[in-house]
Amino acid sequence: MFKPSDLFDLSQTEHAALFEGCEYAWDALKKLKAYIDANVKASPHKHANARVSIGDQVIIGEGTVIEDGVMIKGPAIIGKNCEIRHNAYIREHVIIGDNCVIGNSCEFKHSMLFNHGTVPHFSYVGDSILGYKAHLGAGVKISNVKLMPGNVAVEKDGQPFDTGLRKFGALLGDHTDIGCNSVLNPGSIVGRGSVMYPNTNWRGVLPANMIVKNKAAQEIIVRRVRG
Repeated sequence: MFKPSDLFDLSQTEHAALFEGCEYAWDALKKLKAYIDANVKASPHKHANARVSIGDQVIIGEGTVIEDGVMIKGPAIIGKNCEIRHNAYIREHVIIGDNCVIGNSCEFKHSMLFNHGTVPHFSYVGDSILGYKAHLGAGVKISNVKLMPGNVAVEKDGQPFDTGLRKFGALLGDHTDIGCNSVLNPGSIVGRGSVMYPNTNWRGVLPANMIVKNKAAQEIIVRRVRG
């Protein structure tokens, strides 16, 4: 399930060329910087005013709304009819598809969203690819760097497999849904149509059409009146 076509409908992005020649979907992350640099250009923006900050190397599609407080450093390519909401921070080398939502206080770095991706509240997304109609609940964090030295590995055929990436967050297949306040550890791969409950701490590969239930124990005690 590591091929681009295993995870993503490549017709749901204007940038399918990024995946050409990629044996593994994460190989697109190795090409992302060069791809954006080759396809972005300086252009004036009607959004440029005192309440937003937009770098020179940023393309913004028709119908996209940029709210107050947004910073887009670029290089970045943003599609049509998106919502970039208050205080979003879009750093270097980001592709955002059409009809996407980037929410309040979300931070993006070296990542790609397919069309209709939705990340509406308080999330960090680094060195990751989110598929068609993928959704992150409020407060989801995608960790992209191991605490220990070395490249990020994924499990392949029961053995660790070096991705060749020091920074690699997650690949989320089409229609995936990650619950609020979950953490995806480096090298997470989530198959199409899978769901994670809120507050999940996930590491590894999840096949398509699965549900991860978080069954943390809760203790209920009698409330004692003080005084």
